[in-house]
Amino acid sequence: MTGDVLPCFDASNLLLPDDAACIVTAPTTLDVASNHGVVVASKDGTEGQNCSLCLVDNLLQKPTVSELVEGQAILDDGRALLDTGIIAVRGKAWQELVALAYSSSQTMIEEIITSRKELSLYEDLVAAWVPTRHEWLRDRPFGKELIAALGRHKMFSFCSYDFSFLHFGTSAEVLDHLAGSYSGLVGRRHMCSVPETTACDIAATTVILCSKISAGVSIGEDSLVYDSSLSGRVRIGSQSIVVGVNIHELHRDSPQIIRSSTCFTLPDRHCLWEVPLVNSMGRVMVYCGLHDNPKVAMNRDGTFCGKPWKNVLEGLKIQDTDIWDTSNLDKCLWNARLFPIMSPPEMLSVGLWLMGSSGRDPDGKVSRMWRQSRRVSLEELHRSIDYHQLCVDSAKHQADLAAAVARSCMTYGLLGRNLFQLCEDMLGNDSSSVEVCKELLTFFPSHGDQYSGVLPPSRGYQVKMDLLRASGDVSAASMVEEKVWASVASETASAIKYGSKESSSSATTSSNGNLRPKKAVVELPVRVDFVGGWSDTPPWSLERPGCVLNMAISLEGRLPVGATTEATEDHHGVLIEDDADRKVYIDDLSSISCPFKEDDPFRLVKSALIVTGILGHEMLSTSGLKIRTWANVPRGSGLGTSSILAAAVVKCLFQLMEDDGGDDNVARAVLVVEQIMGTGGGWQDQIGGLYPGIKCTQSFPGQPLRLQVVPLLASPQLIQELEQRLLVVFTGQVRLAHRVLEKVVTRYLRRDSLLISSIRRLAELARAGREALMNGEVDELGGIMLEAWGLHQELDPFCSNRLVDELFALADPYCCGYKLVGAGGGGFALLLARSPGHAVDLRRALRDSAAGLDVTVYDWNVAVPLPR
Repeated sequence: MTGDVLPCFDASNLLLPDDAACIVTAPTTLDVASNHGVVVASKDGTEGQNCSLCLVDNLLQKPTVSELVEGQAILDDGRALLDTGIIAVRGKAWQELVALAYSSSQTMIEEIITSRKELSLYEDLVAAWVPTRHEWLRDRPFGKELIAALGRHKMFSFCSYDFSFLHFGTSAEVLDHLAGSYSGLVGRRHMCSVPETTACDIAATTVILCSKISAGVSIGEDSLVYDSSLSGRVRIGSQSIVVGVNIHELHRDSPQIIRSSTCFTLPDRHCLWEVPLVNSMGRVMVYCGLHDNPKVAMNRDGTFCGKPWKNVLEGLKIQDTDIWDTSNLDKCLWNARLFPIMSPPEMLSVGLWLMGSSGRDPDGKVSRMWRQSRRVSLEELHRSIDYHQLCVDSAKHQADLAAAVARSCMTYGLLGRNLFQLCEDMLGNDSSSVEVCKELLTFFPSHGDQYSGVLPPSRGYQVKMDLLRASGDVSAASMVEEKVWASVASETASAIKYGSKESSSSATTSSNGNLRPKKAVVELPVRVDFVGGWSDTPPWSLERPGCVLNMAISLEGRLPVGATTEATEDHHGVLIEDDADRKVYIDDLSSISCPFKEDDPFRLVKSALIVTGILGHEMLSTSGLKIRTWANVPRGSGLGTSSILAAAVVKCLFQLMEDDGGDDNVARAVLVVEQIMGTGGGWQDQIGGLYPGIKCTQSFPGQPLRLQVVPLLASPQLIQELEQRLLVVFTGQVRLAHRVLEKVVTRYLRRDSLLISSIRRLAELARAGREALMNGEVDELGGIMLEAWGLHQELDPFCSNRLVDELFALADPYCCGYKLVGAGGGGFALLLARSPGHAVDLRRALRDSAAGLDVTVYDWNVAVPLPR
């Protein structure tokens, strides 16, 4: 469970006790601790290298320094344990929590609503597991019930010194995260309607999410506007937050006292939000200063809109009795009845006055209107928000925005938006959104012709398929889906000038008069990819630059993949055999045509026969053809076996025909083979097997697709270090890459922005990895591998599993980097040890693993170029 915290770490690294609750803590300075929850942990516990696990002795809420001292919360280094709000519950403690929720939750909720009391699902729940908080909890609603149900088990503190997380406890913290050291990763505009720059004034650093901004609006630097509509003369200051606000032209249909206020201004460092009230009581606009603490009392320097309460009361010419009951001991913003329930224009006018805008109430009319209104405090508002209506209004607002963005995309653009996600946002609202999707479909008859030169057909078909599904026409969507993949194959073939080739020569002898070679044999290594995979895959590589860093290796002292082709005189058909003793004889060559069945064991060879054009070659009119293939690698290994085997077959066939059997030409042909087979795939596998050693390969979109293979001139010392430190381990699990590839390609065709940024980063890391190896920085390569592994998990959340996680957890103390090769999900793993000694220890640990990991460590060598 997490509260107002975004975890940025791998939860599998947590050391969680059984049958107990556990709260994640982190050491922090006392000034930070005084504004948050603090955990007092027992001095006894388990200490690790970067963490500790101790019982929780007490919990403090926003303690002063003296309270920290009195509560023995200050650590030996002068810091305190920050309560991150991240809680894990396991075993019997979890069973009791679930039993409580199942048996009593509905009764508790109904009673809380009826009595209008408050129960903190965080503070009260945690207190049930901490005995020193039981006395406080007994006086809380349902406190005794919580203690009886949960109090038998304890809570531990897991303190980590290197976990990262983002805390969103205050509005100021939200803005700090958006403008902090990672601000370059923040999307400044999402699902929004913003006018041209000449019609408004919006700072470049402003974040606008799910909002409609009209002409005439001004928004300052580092502000956040979310789920709002702003029109008319509206001025939002810098470092301000606006949430759920709907401001129209202020002078339209407004009372006379409002019409003179033609401009609404939210000052710098202020917050403004609007919420609906239960029982159709209307809506309330709330405003305060960014750094106001609602719970700090007036006599403890509490503030409103950044000013001390004394100054606020004097400036507004009101008494404290106007906003606080005499029974309030702590007069603070939390219990101040400030916010009136009025019409939106009236609330805005009163807001300007309360926030201290000068000259807003020269005759006292706004003040009288405020005094005569029904007003609520934040405390009352907290119990009166209609959360259901809030969600309904927000969903409708975002659905309307999504529909407007989709219409613009279809009408004016090149389908660069994620129409699938826009449809999802629309359909979450109501059934009328289906009609919008049907309306968008009407754009298609002319759209393809209009943008035929710049819009790939595969993208157009993908959008059409998504709109058909959103419209409920599943059968038509399935038919269009076939066109999507056919277009990807066609675009790939077009980009590399391959297809069903005609015979390159009708002669039966070579240029020097000798007979054609009767037999060709090709043996190839497999490849391991360090980083950059997915950027080589069509249609990405047809439209955007790609870059992959990989290495050709032999396994167990031999090249594991190969093929032989032989022209025969005893038959005129094609005989295909593989290393599983399967064979097929095809005497009717015209029967070799795509598409092939997925369970056809010979579709790879058949696809190679089509792509190379040998089926139309004159040599097959006088002789037959025998092809044999082998791959001494586990199926689904992730080592690029399928593509490399296709490369071996294609190279053999080219040699028989005396066609261009250069590695670059073969690599291009294999791209088409993969598309015809229906497995997709990019260029990195065949490049990895065809070109020896370590290489960094870049692709550049164009007609044709251009590949630039740059071998890394590795020193003997670097090769030796890699061979000593890098473990190539088979996990024993198999996963077919084309299943994953379909999902990733579909996300790309939908223009999924997160996927695009992840693949772009992988390509950048490939270039960085090359530089690291060129400089002999093997440890730096390890860090790059770890980042790449994280990106692969974003691209496909199922590329890891429990066995892989256990393998990497065991390897972590010995390694500076690790990842699965290929698409992941199983197959081979690369474990880059910190030193040759660590590699020896890791090999021994894998062999003697207490966890029972059934993995195999392979002996390998870099497949270096053969001497000429």
